[in-house]
Amino acid sequence: MEGVPAPTSATILTTWTWPPVVNVLLLIAAAGYLWLVRRATRHGLRWPLLRTGCWLLALALTVVAVDSALATYSHALFSVHMVVHLLLIMVIPTLLVWAQPIRLLHDATGPTTAATIDRMRASRGFRILVSPRSTVPLYGAVLLLTHLTGFQQAMSTHMWIHDSELVLYLVTGYLLLLPLAGDELTIDPKWPFALRLVVLAICVGPDTLVGVTLMMSGTVLAPAYADTRHWGPDPLADQSLAGVIMWLGGDGLMMLIMLAAVGQWIRLADRDTGLGPWLDGIRHRALLGTTAPETDIDHEHAALDAYNARLARLNGTPAPARAGVRAHKPTGAARPAAPEPTAAPEPARTNYPADREGPC
Repeated sequence: MEGVPAPTSATILTTWTWPPVVNVLLLIAAAGYLWLVRRATRHGLRWPLLRTGCWLLALALTVVAVDSALATYSHALFSVHMVVHLLLIMVIPTLLVWAQPIRLLHDATGPTTAATIDRMRASRGFRILVSPRSTVPLYGAVLLLTHLTGFQQAMSTHMWIHDSELVLYLVTGYLLLLPLAGDELTIDPKWPFALRLVVLAICVGPDTLVGVTLMMSGTVLAPAYADTRHWGPDPLADQSLAGVIMWLGGDGLMMLIMLAAVGQWIRLADRDTGLGPWLDGIRHRALLGTTAPETDIDHEHAALDAYNARLARLNGTPAPARAGVRAHKPTGAARPAAPEPTAAPEPARTNYPADREGPC
């Protein structure tokens, strides 16, 4: 973008842009969410107003990030571009997670859509996609590679790279925060809050590294920013300010997300939100191949039967039956063996969707 005017009270209002594709998608997202809320209400489901507010606020901030004067001046100032980055990778994704659109779609639609969502949540691909083992390295790589390489220069001179970068930031932040910032319908067992805080604390590292590096660098990494203007700070000072925004702003926003997680933890302190249920879920998955078992694996016979049944399924053979009577040699007249006493069968347990215990 060439010839960006100096910011004034007038240009802040007159430099808004209205890309049709983005705005149509945002209108569809707003209308679709409100329609699902109305549908859920008709079905007797009380949908919290705060979740709807989070969704609409996220869409409004997206408009600010891509349409407003903030978007216009992000082509001329690295520091303003950094503000847009933080909105797209932290603020907006957090609001989207708190709005819980996946749960709304699951609960407000018919059984076919709900079953499809359940299958998606149980799939290996989805678990890998939202696992911190994947999302934390992705988050760090996106921050480092888009700020400390020649990417910013290429982005400033090619609009398609710029647009792709905005989408990349939004998707990366959403995938990272999906299992960490709230209680959206994602994976079972849900991550305990202690581990969520550890993962969020790890994510502070890339923010700090990028921010400090930009502050301390004596080389202008993206001179194209200054080429679009003849006003404002020199390129190196602008880059240093961008580093300050990334360091203090990024770390500050991550700390706020951590405080929100602590608030959820305190509010749900009387529920099973610790490491125990999470470790039990891992044990169920390793032994029985599911995180929502219908069998108590602490019961000796039930555990053995379930494990043998799983091995049989893997080998394609029928599960061996466990004998209930020990064989004896006949002596004299044959007498029927007394049946082995068995414990009363445990009532079947039904698996329900996760409790609605998010911040919204």
